[in-house]
Amino acid sequence: MKKILIIANWKAHPATLAEACTWAERIEAQLAVPRSTEVVIAPPSPFLSALGDILKKAHLGAQDVFWEDVGPYTGAVSWRHLAELGVRTVIVGHSERRRIFGETDEGVNRKVRALIAADMMPVVCVGETERDGSEIPRSVEEQVRAALVGVRREDIVSVALAYEPVWAISTTLGARAADPEMAFRARLSLKKTLVDLYGGAAADRVRIIYGGSVTGDSLASFIKEGRMDGALVGRASLDPDGFVRMIRSLKGT
Repeated sequence: MKKILIIANWKAHPATLAEACTWAERIEAQLAVPRSTEVVIAPPSPFLSALGDILKKAHLGAQDVFWEDVGPYTGAVSWRHLAELGVRTVIVGHSERRRIFGETDEGVNRKVRALIAADMMPVVCVGETERDGSEIPRSVEEQVRAALVGVRREDIVSVALAYEPVWAISTTLGARAADPEMAFRARLSLKKTLVDLYGGAAADRVRIIYGGSVTGDSLASFIKEGRMDGALVGRASLDPDGFVRMIRSLKGT
């Protein structure tokens, strides 16, 4: 059975290493992870090493990666660096990376393939820009197909997909979460694309999670009604106590 996957994306928070360690310690002190759930904390990359020493119940994740090995790549953090720190889960293709840093579908695909080759799990973010959901079938399918070019059927189980509509991300002006019905529609589109690419049995093994203004009140509904396999949590994960309460709310889901 697939485990529910909950990822805390801290983005560029907090401001100091001391505060990041305090957050991690508070989460670890209170966290009781159900057997059916996997929890990942993805802090800013300068804090990865320190948090790796703290996190035991939650796993250490990263917010981005460079696809090449060590070499003359100024400013890059490669998959090898992340693996050295114990990272096994990496977010790729987040809309903020695409919009602010100019990340392309080709770059996302190179990251996905590099992570799979390194026995790490890429969490591929896809999502549309229009609130009415009209872009879901076309836009989301195109992003998934582009991200998975060259990924073999036997490797697709190593990938998770995060449906994160751009208009629902908390840093976007006027952001609000999608409702579970829209998330379910997106899940159907994502699942259909995976079936087309890899067949039903392989597609069933891929976790599809929701991201975009997730709260403690909405998390369970996205899993139960939206049929999502977890969530990519942004702003709500910046409150360690609130984040732990979110995990506790999954009991029985």
